[in-house]
Amino acid sequence: MQAPPRRSLPRAIFVAMRPKQWIKNVLLFAALIFSSQWSDLAHLSQAFVAFWAFCLLSSTGYIYNDLRDVEADRKHPSKRFRPLAAGDLGSQGAWVVMGIAITTALGISYAISPLFCLVSLLYFVTTISYSTFFKHYVILDVMFLAACYIWRAVAGAVAISVVISPWLLVCTAFFALFLGFNKRRGELALLEGRVPGTRKALAQYSPAMLQEFQAITTSGTILSYTLYTVLGSPKSPWLLLTLPCVLYGVFRYIYLMDQKGEGSAPDETLLRDRPLLLTCLIYLFLAVAVLFFAPSSAIAGG
Repeated sequence: MQAPPRRSLPRAIFVAMRPKQWIKNVLLFAALIFSSQWSDLAHLSQAFVAFWAFCLLSSTGYIYNDLRDVEADRKHPSKRFRPLAAGDLGSQGAWVVMGIAITTALGISYAISPLFCLVSLLYFVTTISYSTFFKHYVILDVMFLAACYIWRAVAGAVAISVVISPWLLVCTAFFALFLGFNKRRGELALLEGRVPGTRKALAQYSPAMLQEFQAITTSGTILSYTLYTVLGSPKSPWLLLTLPCVLYGVFRYIYLMDQKGEGSAPDETLLRDRPLLLTCLIYLFLAVAVLFFAPSSAIAGG
């Protein structure tokens, strides 16, 4: 077995914070975009500050998770390279980094608003609850991961003081469940049956069951977004122009998981696959163009 590469302490801390996964916090900008507030510099700067606060919060959760899973990670084919599992970052150093990150994040959050600080705390509690308890329970593990995405969407709306759209929450929930169950399917494939000693919840999943969950969440993701473009947006039906990007992105992700062995790390899959990344950029361009230029529809459902 190849020995994990050694890292300097600053690099070990940086890697342990998992900056690649900060891409998940881009969801905080959803409310800014779909409420057409991106031209307001005050709201734009507020959203960016909120984004960085959540990056620190999520990194705290990742380090805590690695502290709890250090022995299991050492038996995993890819997680054994994480700084704590590889021995590049000690537990004492990890607790110090966590303390600094959480203090800074909550300070920034309170400066934005007390309500945003409350949402940040709820997100953090959900993350810690997952790492401490719920990650060991089949189905609940993925549902708690999905809840973290929902808190991100809520936080983005609270940061700029706009009304939280129920459509945003529904679409976020189904998409997060889609990613979560596909992540579990990718992890099973990566381990090739060597589940014992890595994570207890994985032993209770099977490829057939996860395929069923994938079908359900794929349908929910596509249907909820389609209904939003038709009924939930004042820009209906122009927002339907973005639907092909959503369809291709979902189908491309399933293809990558089934045929290329991707899926165990959604953030890395997105950043590594050029067609998927390009699809996301096209979607963003179309969504902003529609929200900025298209006339509002009288038939929208609000």
